[in-house]
Amino acid sequence: MMPKQTRLAMLGIAALTILALPAMAAQTDQQATKKKLYCWDQGGQRICSDTLPSEAVNQARDEFNARSGTRSGGVGRALNAEERAAAAAEQAQLQADQAALETRKRTDQAMLLSFQSEEDLRRVFNERTNIVDNNVRTARYNVASLREGLVSLLRLASDRDLAGQKVPDKIAADIQQRHRELLWQQRLQVSFEQQRADLDGEIEQILQRYRAVKGMPPSAG
Repeated sequence: MMPKQTRLAMLGIAALTILALPAMAAQTDQQATKKKLYCWDQGGQRICSDTLPSEAVNQARDEFNARSGTRSGGVGRALNAEERAAAAAEQAQLQADQAALETRKRTDQAMLLSFQSEEDLRRVFNERTNIVDNNVRTARYNVASLREGLVSLLRLASDRDLAGQKVPDKIAADIQQRHRELLWQQRLQVSFEQQRADLDGEIEQILQRYRAVKGMPPSAG
């Protein structure tokens, strides 16, 4: 016959096991709820899996709850160099436009009367001018860097061609990509430089308004 203490110990273990079952079930249920199913396009086919292979990390994909089958989110594909440059340019343009809006709000007719000097008025434009100047400097640097890299690649391809060797596909592809990026950055540089010129004109117009309100003679410029 089993000793009384042993029976009590076994009963205690059984009781603890029974009490732990709901928690274990809840934890398992929670893990199942968090488990995801990934779906993406590859080679013209729709692929779905509960694991995401390395070659699909940069692909656009939809994510689903593995238990309920409902869509829980999605991830866009990784941007290439040209798209990243376009996104950066758009962000820079939005920043410049926002600065322009803030400037116009602060330079209406009522505020013009509150400035004690033209120097006080010019300070309103400092932040906006700095933003555009920084965009111009960055674009010029990128153009110079891309041009230098493109010249090096073209020289390398030319040397191989003159030596009677085939230009590797990788070098040819890099030349095309670098050329596209250079053209984009050149357009970006022209755009930023035009913004800077337009800003100078806008500042001068507002200064002329200020002088007219103050009864001062207009500048020779």
